Amino acid sequence: MSRRRLLAGAGAAVAGGTLGTGVTGTADADADAGPEVFGPVRIRPGDPRYDSLLRGNNFRFAGRPDEIRVVGSTDQVVRTVTEAARAGRRVAVRSGGHCFENFTADPAVRTLLDLSAMDAVGYDAGRRAFAVQPGATLGQVYRTLFKGWGVTIPGGSCPAVGAGGHFAGGGYGALSRRYGSMVDHLYGVEVVVVDRDGTARAVVATREQDDPHRDLWWAHTGGGGGNFGVVTKYWLRSPGTTGTDPANLLPASPAQMLECVLAWSWEGMTEQAFTRLVRNFGTWHEHNSAPGSRSAGLYAIFLLSHRGAGYFSLAVQIDAGLPGADDLVTEFVSAVTAGTGVEPLVNTRRTMPWLHRMTWPGTGEAGDATARRYKNKAAYLRRSLTDEQLATVHRNLTDSAGHASSGILLIGYGGQVRAVAPEATAVAQRDVVMKAVYYTTWSDAADDAANLSWVRAFYRDVYARTGGVPVPNEVNDGSYINYPDVDLVDPEWNTSGVPGRTLYYKDNYPRLQQAKARWDPRGVFRHALGIEPPA
Repeated sequence: MSRRRLLAGAGAAVAGGTLGTGVTGTADADADAGPEVFGPVRIRPGDPRYDSLLRGNNFRFAGRPDEIRVVGSTDQVVRTVTEAARAGRRVAVRSGGHCFENFTADPAVRTLLDLSAMDAVGYDAGRRAFAVQPGATLGQVYRTLFKGWGVTIPGGSCPAVGAGGHFAGGGYGALSRRYGSMVDHLYGVEVVVVDRDGTARAVVATREQDDPHRDLWWAHTGGGGGNFGVVTKYWLRSPGTTGTDPANLLPASPAQMLECVLAWSWEGMTEQAFTRLVRNFGTWHEHNSAPGSRSAGLYAIFLLSHRGAGYFSLAVQIDAGLPGADDLVTEFVSAVTAGTGVEPLVNTRRTMPWLHRMTWPGTGEAGDATARRYKNKAAYLRRSLTDEQLATVHRNLTDSAGHASSGILLIGYGGQVRAVAPEATAVAQRDVVMKAVYYTTWSDAADDAANLSWVRAFYRDVYARTGGVPVPNEVNDGSYINYPDVDLVDPEWNTSGVPGRTLYYKDNYPRLQQAKARWDPRGVFRHALGIEPPA
């Protein structure tokens, strides 16, 4: 089997970037001046472009809005949102289009605001921060930061994902154990909000303690997209950095990545050996996820594919320049495989340019251009799954209902993420060591019911003792809003008595509700998991 096939499910072409300097951060600037600004473009049903622009990344969902507005500046967003709000038209915002649910394809949406043309990445000398527009893909952000200044951010491994939703929802990736959550480096946001009279305006909010709009900044440090307004710009600068040299204001990008990939055959794999492997993976993360520890530089994903795939795999990534990187990988692999008595059928290790690996087209994407129907469900873990949960995982991965493109991902987390207080940002889950993603991907709409039934039952069974959902306790810690799952607010699938929004935001939810009341008093921005105003 190919190395690429092994990694296809374990990650997530890249638009070309402009190496900008001196990007302004003023909310009232007329960004439409000059012929280089794109749009606005209004596309209605009947336009040959309409159908092609309806779908996001998940082909299960395609709305039918009255118009798609492709915009290229903050001023265009202000005008479009004002017009829609005053006309009472429901608005949804899309940057990269990778939402797992139907937030931008809800049948009630009348205006779909497409931000993909707003993709500038550069350095704003006035704010001593890097400016990123929401339509920029992660791959584009990585390339521009690397080429211009040799810096990076601890974002995700799917280069086609847009910055717009990824940043606001508390994005993470291969460097998060070392450098924290994406939002830990968020200095400011520019957001188009709608006042009570229906007038839209652009507001800049920063993390400065004396900023009167600071609550709007905080709401975008994990509150999720589509809740408070339209983000038209982010500013990035690591906390505690000083000076004016951009190369010192974000983490230095690694030069090379050391990657190790292992795979085991399901053929002859006993439940005891499987369980030991997965338990070892969790136990290692329990004991090696302290902030600043030697092990915090190592990032691992256990891709536990259904038996129908024939194998399951483990991918390990680390900055090859870290002292003892190769030894650390060896120690990790030894810890995971200890006492299992089974040999992997694949065990490879290689070093490659960091940028090459982080921007490779298609990495981590579900399906392909024709097969992109999927359902994902997620959870945070404070420790390894219990023995009962591990037995449930094995049973579901070896049943007859799943298939080769279904399973569960266990993703290493913790490290520097745990150094930040739960209330410091909207990301409340800080005392965690892993994320779990239950997934299934298919191509034919006729298979929707069977696939949804399988992954929902799998998830419910793993969390059977807590009402079918990961209620925070000594093992579980709720879920991650960037992996939205409407089942968590559905009493058919959540019988825990704990509201779905509490599973996402925990004790931070009331504060998010206050921000919602202040910045979106008309409820212009809403979706199935949206922040609700206080009762």
